[in-house]
Amino acid sequence: MMLGMILATMAGALVGVQNIFNNKVMVKAGSWTTTTLVLGMGFAASFFIGLAVEGKSLFDFSNMELWYLFSGFIGVCVVYCVTKGVKLLGPTFAIAIVMFAQLGFAVLSDTFGWFGTEPIPFTFKQQLGVLIIIGGILMFKLGDSKKGNVSGVLKKAS
Repeated sequence: MMLGMILATMAGALVGVQNIFNNKVMVKAGSWTTTTLVLGMGFAASFFIGLAVEGKSLFDFSNMELWYLFSGFIGVCVVYCVTKGVKLLGPTFAIAIVMFAQLGFAVLSDTFGWFGTEPIPFTFKQQLGVLIIIGGILMFKLGDSKKGNVSGVLKKAS
């Protein structure tokens, strides 16, 4: 469990850095160029590392549902949407919304057992945890406004 927590923390930090870098590339090259560059470099890195680590078994898809292979298309949407969101809203607010949406979808997926996952009951403790995270995101962003002026924050976001 500890290794999973460490890896998840590293992933979160790396996604934050990647989103900032992607935004800087997008300013110079545009959204679709950035998406192509990010995913192309990711493909090359994962392909060569995969070959080095897994060898020929890298290409064994025999035990996989065909529709799982479409996750790459989802990745294109993720990179494009996050990069544009960061440009329009700024890194903190955009990533806070991404986190909220990701957490919400994960809760629904866990609760209802979507996509072949084992259903996990949504308990009061989990509900409280989600509310605390949402409250933290809101406090972080709304605490940014002067004298509690929420409308100023919302105008900036639109």
